[in-house]
Amino acid sequence: MSTAGVVMLVHTALERAAQVVRHWTAAGCPVVLHVDRKVRQEAFDRFCRSLDGNPLVRFSARHRCEWGTWGIVAASQAASEVMLAEFPDVRHVYLASGSCLPLRPVQELVGYLAARPDTDFIESATTADVPWIVGGLSHERFTLRFPFSWKKHRYLFDRYVNLQRKLRFKRRIPPGLVPHMGSQWWCLTRKTLTAILQDPDRPVYDAYFRKVWIPDESYFQTLARRYSSNIESRSLTLSKFDFQGKPHIFYDDHLQLLRRSDCFVARKIWPHADRLYQAFLTDSAGAMKRTEPNPGKIDRIFAKAVERRTRGRPGLYMQSRFPGQGSENGITSSPYSVFQGFTELFEDFEPWLARTTGARVHGHLFAPEGAEFAQAQSLVNGCLNSNAKARDCNPESFLTSLIWNTRGERQCFQFGPRDNQAVNWLLARDTNAQISVISGAWAVPLFKSSRSFAELRQEAARLQQIEAEQLKILRSQWTKARVRIWSMADFAEAPMEPLQIVLGEIGAISVRHLSEAPRMTDLEGFGQFLQTLKNKGMHPYLMGDFPAGPMPVSPSTPQRKPYLVR
Repeated sequence: MSTAGVVMLVHTALERAAQVVRHWTAAGCPVVLHVDRKVRQEAFDRFCRSLDGNPLVRFSARHRCEWGTWGIVAASQAASEVMLAEFPDVRHVYLASGSCLPLRPVQELVGYLAARPDTDFIESATTADVPWIVGGLSHERFTLRFPFSWKKHRYLFDRYVNLQRKLRFKRRIPPGLVPHMGSQWWCLTRKTLTAILQDPDRPVYDAYFRKVWIPDESYFQTLARRYSSNIESRSLTLSKFDFQGKPHIFYDDHLQLLRRSDCFVARKIWPHADRLYQAFLTDSAGAMKRTEPNPGKIDRIFAKAVERRTRGRPGLYMQSRFPGQGSENGITSSPYSVFQGFTELFEDFEPWLARTTGARVHGHLFAPEGAEFAQAQSLVNGCLNSNAKARDCNPESFLTSLIWNTRGERQCFQFGPRDNQAVNWLLARDTNAQISVISGAWAVPLFKSSRSFAELRQEAARLQQIEAEQLKILRSQWTKARVRIWSMADFAEAPMEPLQIVLGEIGAISVRHLSEAPRMTDLEGFGQFLQTLKNKGMHPYLMGDFPAGPMPVSPSTPQRKPYLVR
């Protein structure tokens, strides 16, 4: 007869539970089964027949078990009482479920417990010391009443909790009890379990915990602290939970992960994980090596899985995980550059920038006529097309999709007040965005156009108003992008230094080796054009103090100056 017994709570996948029961009893461990009263009688009878003739199997009185309610504690009590009464040689009682799977030879667990005859293995910590509480109720679960099921009667549950809070109702915790919490899967010594079940004050404790929320995570955890002389506050069962407090389910492809844990038992195993059951319900030679259980070895993997599930990958948006504004794990997936006013001020700026940096340089992606992709393409990575109507259905998603689909290649594009302004806040909030603005450069195409001056004045006023609103966004306290803004007058006076700074931030070249400069467009007469706009009542202030006389010619090669660029 083994010195370890197993209390098993079963409510589904009875065939798998019977398989595991036979594995426990084959190693000499008695098993007491509690089958949920919700299981149909014919299924229960079939389950009993499958274990007929096994002298180490017993059944306890059946209770209706529902998550978060007293039934699970009552089931554990009933089965434990049968274990203590029927098998006097048992020194440790191991609580498991029908979905638990032994990972190591049973004799290793028996030997491990026999070497620690006075140790109770039960996770037990005060509410102030546990980080895993999900649902907003910590100490309140011990001071309020919970007569309604959280799953079946959520409305009544929430309203009753709010009512008790409003009335400042508080239950009195029985004297001598300090509420503790932990995993419901424990392994207690016969001495401790007997003391809990035969305590003269048990009716008081049972009545109190009957109205505690999720009592299976606090009843034995609290009372064990009252009677045990040696508690190891950990569970011997590997049980992982997601960010919502729901247990992770292990499938066939978790085989190597479970082997790495070195734990004795794991839950929750998918009933159809044939490979897991075949691998672990085997002989001692095929099972895992002897070593101290260490579930922490796989905690990092689960932590990464939770982070991937809750935060996703930077810049990736999908139907199954679309974050709210401000809670994204990175608005876009990689750095990119936005140039405003450069194509207006320099001739052939886009080809020059592509040659100099090696980046993919687009035109105005948000131009009203359609997206101006690099090399005049109409379709780019991810099947993004240049159609303006399709793009403008969701301009922000258009940009984030472009950056995601071109990961590994720096993207640059032009922007201006003529373009769709719906992406302004996304650009401003995005830490991956490098935005370089020459304010007022939108006036250069107007200066070179042949339209009537009345039309030019009206268009200039419209574009200036749009750009002014955009600059206000870029200068706001919520902006996280790297933003550089020059007035057109300041930039045109000494263009090489700003160009070297911008290219240095892109990182494609060394700023000391800029051997070719773009040619600035002819601005002769531009100052007089601005003065004429002023004379007609439109004040073009975004260009800065632009001279009315001729502009100095930009040198074809950069002048060497002793300056430091960070």
